[in-house]
Amino acid sequence: MFEFDLIQTDPRCAARRGCLHTPHGDIQTPIFMPVGTQATVKGITNSQLHDLDAQIILANTYHLYLRPGTDILEQAGGVHGFMNWDRPVLTDSGGFQVFSLADTLKLDSDGMNFRSIVDGSKHRWTPEDNMRVQESIGADIIMQLDQCTHYPAEKHEVAEAVERSAAWAQRCKDAHTRKDQALFGIVQGGVFEDLRAESIDRIKDMGFEGFGIGGYSVGEDHELMLSQLGTVADALPHDKPRYLMGVGNPTTLVRAVALGIDMFDCVLPTRTARMGTAFSSTGRMNMRNAKYASDFGPLDEQCTCPTCHNHTRAYIRHLIKMNEMLGAILLSIHNLHFLLDLMRRAREAVEAGQYAEFESSWMRSDAANDY
Repeated sequence: MFEFDLIQTDPRCAARRGCLHTPHGDIQTPIFMPVGTQATVKGITNSQLHDLDAQIILANTYHLYLRPGTDILEQAGGVHGFMNWDRPVLTDSGGFQVFSLADTLKLDSDGMNFRSIVDGSKHRWTPEDNMRVQESIGADIIMQLDQCTHYPAEKHEVAEAVERSAAWAQRCKDAHTRKDQALFGIVQGGVFEDLRAESIDRIKDMGFEGFGIGGYSVGEDHELMLSQLGTVADALPHDKPRYLMGVGNPTTLVRAVALGIDMFDCVLPTRTARMGTAFSSTGRMNMRNAKYASDFGPLDEQCTCPTCHNHTRAYIRHLIKMNEMLGAILLSIHNLHFLLDLMRRAREAVEAGQYAEFESSWMRSDAANDY
């Protein structure tokens, strides 16, 4: 039900071109995955996602577990039926959301106790519980329950998280029963390279269909992450997809592909859109700025998205200033298109054996230092 074909590797860097086969369709990699936390990408319809060629979206286990609940999702035929989405879905385990609520979390070797952000009710998850929840949600790709540490963290704290995450990885693997789902393990280790290596050694032979790289982009400088990322990626099995979790900065995406990463996700394009920020080939644009009030050009002269094709900077600024919901929608469409198209061009560059040139060209662009 799930296979990963590694089609091509660039001869001068570690950039890869692949294809993930899932029950709901193929995913061409490298790929950016829009985030639909509550079974919706905020402000974007399914037909718009199709038009943008979003091949896969993410949903969040923690939030869907609390609302609408797994009983409703099962009655609807899983998350695909519930949201009427016919392409692949990935669910993260919800562990990051639980750990971000540290004041309500009690952790032990067997699992975690936490309180609902909805009504304060008490809940407990073991790795086995988490697998049952994700199987009920029914995504094509699901993630193991792991422990993500904050940054900065003491090395002994990170070492404990690596140990617990590896133990939970095996328990998730043993508990997972759905053959139509791919289960990914997660590499932890913070910014400690020896702990990253230990985490990989512990989980790489457990039989996972792919691997998430977690615990980055949690406050550390991206240069620090990138200095380690190539070593981490290379230590993972070459015939399995590699997913850098929670990263959506365009420049970081371009550089991470060169280091061998296949998959990315982040709320950045839609969250910044709701704040009035547009991505562009020349860098970020704050659409609240007065200089756009009478600018009747498109957001980005090089962009082919529906927003740039149909609307001007002046109109979008007006919508943002007036807090009209259409402004955030149009910017979300544009920003998602920007990242999806960036990954499309990355795939083409790998296919042509020219990814090193693609990365170099991006790094010389006006946009590179603005993201």
